[in-house]
Amino acid sequence: MGNIFAGSEIVEIGIQIEKNGFDFYTALTGQTKNAKTKEILKFLAGEEKKHIAVFKGILSAVQTYEPAESYPGEYFAYMNALASEYVFTQKDKGKEIAKKAVGDKEAIDLGINFEKDSIVFYEGMKKVIPEYDLKLVDQLIAQEQKHLQILSDLKHGL
Repeated sequence: MGNIFAGSEIVEIGIQIEKNGFDFYTALTGQTKNAKTKEILKFLAGEEKKHIAVFKGILSAVQTYEPAESYPGEYFAYMNALASEYVFTQKDKGKEIAKKAVGDKEAIDLGINFEKDSIVFYEGMKKVIPEYDLKLVDQLIAQEQKHLQILSDLKHGL
């Protein structure tokens, strides 16, 4: 079985996730009437934009990578399964999903799920990037975890 993704393609998926996150939070900012929610959503949109830049920097350094596997293609099949199940890997899904949110609580729940899914995907991504970029991805994961906490606190405050 051939590789489903090269390391660079997985990083490109990370960029798409962040673009969708930016679109998602930006669209929700325009939908909410709650000032605190609006402020937090603007902050999160800005964070997603920063993450795009980080991934673009990583992308320039990623080469084809063959992780240790139990059988040929195992790891790339795993990443393919993650990507195909994660709606934010699909182009222009951020705005589309935001439009479906009915109320702030549902929007926040969607954001919480987005952040959780991103963390899982980025943990998997760590196997296909150069070792010197691991710290950057770990920092992004920590930021996504912080975003998860912010959204959880916001949800409890609504």
